[in-house]
Formats: sequence, structure tokens, C-alpha cells
Amino acid sequence: MLKIYTDTDTDITPAIAAEYGYKLISMPYSIDAKTTYPYVDFETFDAHAFYDVLRGGVLPTTSAISKDQYINYFSRDFMEGNDILYVHFSRAMTNTFDAMDQAVAELKDKYPGTRFEEIDTKGITTISYNIVREVGDLCKAGKTLDEILEWARTEVDKFAMYFFADDLKFFRRSGRVSGLAATMGTLIGVRPLIHMSQEGKMVSVGTAKGRMKAMEYLVDKVGELGDEVQKHRVCIGHSDAPEIAREVGKMLEEKYGKLPIEYVDVNPTAGSHCGPNGVGVCFHAKRR
Repeated sequence: MLKIYTDTDTDITPAIAAEYGYKLISMPYSIDAKTTYPYVDFETFDAHAFYDVLRGGVLPTTSAISKDQYINYFSRDFMEGNDILYVHFSRAMTNTFDAMDQAVAELKDKYPGTRFEEIDTKGITTISYNIVREVGDLCKAGKTLDEILEWARTEVDKFAMYFFADDLKFFRRSGRVSGLAATMGTLIGVRPLIHMSQEGKMVSVGTAKGRMKAMEYLVDKVGELGDEVQKHRVCIGHSDAPEIAREVGKMLEEKYGKLPIEYVDVNPTAGSHCGPNGVGVCFHAKRR
């Protein structure tokens, strides 16, 4: 039997995980030396309350989970001989998967008959959310593990995400955006424009003067790179900026017609790096 996993860095909530049968791995964040595991230490993510704490000047940190924690997540399915598929956020953004690799190797030695496969979404938060849901749809349609893996070989790189940040101090501290000038945050009104690369990294692709210009950039990218956009979810992720996100959605539909738009709260672990008031669009594309 196939068992599917994802993690909280993909923005998947317990309710959506249950819809597809995903088991959810919790990725932690820490504030004032207190570590919190999403959907383990709380049942519902209060995005507004979390991002208000960040607006107050708090800079959270994040950390990897251990080999033993991965063993605890996977051991039952290894023991029962189930096939396992883990659809996760980008390997290029973390060292947590080194611990996972060690855990899987240990479990395979103990239970050699179990098959473990993974799909690297080469992203985090909303782009990963979109891909995780697509994989979930394939599972619900009865596709085999090999059919899903074959789909992923070409389709993962056909989901693009572009977004802008509102306050660079979060990204500057994390150092997770390639090409982001350290002094850019001192420029009043400038919004850095970022995308998820084919290598699974966040890369700076320019700036926009003012929020409206940044929103227009996102909308134009959908037109420039979009491929069969109406047949796939267009996911608009935001870090407690629902009004801005819905304005982007309105702009998209005014320009491209009715779209299958979903609005997604950026999870707190990823949100610890991007900060409040960020907005991004993920869509099916010719390329990233």
C-alpha cells in the first residue's frame, strides 16, 4: 500500500492533508528560545497573530529535525512494508534532509523490503503547496507510485513562483536569497522581487518601486510564462496580507479571465524568513 507524506513547510494544513491521506511532518521554528512545532503544539495556525508578533520586531529562527524524529515518522510504514512517497520542500534550502537520509538508510537496513521515494518540489511554501496538491490529486485518481514519479520528472519544473517581500530584514538575516543586496532594505518603497529557481533556491530577480509595481510584475509573469494556467491551480500565497493577495487575484482575472485561484497562508516556519506582508503567485508555466 502507498503511504504519502509531506511537511508543514509546504503550507499544507491538517485538513488538506486528511483530504488526500498525507501524513504531515512538522517543521519547527523558535521565538525567544521556545521551539514550536506547527500542528503539534497548536491545532490551527493563527496567521494574523503570528505575523503581528513579527511586526513587533521579533525575528524567529528555524532548525532542522533530527534523524530520530524522522525515524519516528517513518518507522511504522517501514515495519508494515508500505511503499512511502514523501513530497517535500526544497533540499537546496536546508540540511534537514541529511538527517532524513540517515534515518531512511537505517530503516532500509532494518526493513529491506520497503520502498521509499521522494519528490523534491524545489521550493517552499506556496509553490510546494501547489505541487503537493497536484500529487494528491494523482493519488486520488488511482495513479501508481511509478506514474506519479514519472509525472514529477517533468512537471515539478513547470510550476513557477514569483513573490515580493515587504521587509528585507527577515531575508537578510536568513541569507536564503541569492543575489539579494544587503543594502537594499534601506531604499524606501523598494520591493525585492524573488523567484524559486530550477535548482530549488530563492533568487532575487530585481526590484519594484512601490507595492503596485510589484503586484503588476507578478501579474505580468503569469502572462509571460503561464502554460495552461486555467487547467491548474493558481495559488496566491501571503504572509498575513489577505487584502493585497486578493487584489493580485483581481488583477489576474481582469487580465486573463476566470482562473482557479486559491489563497494560501504562508506557514510560520517559512514566514520566519520572509516576514509579514509578502505576496507571491504560483502557476503552471512553460518553465520556472
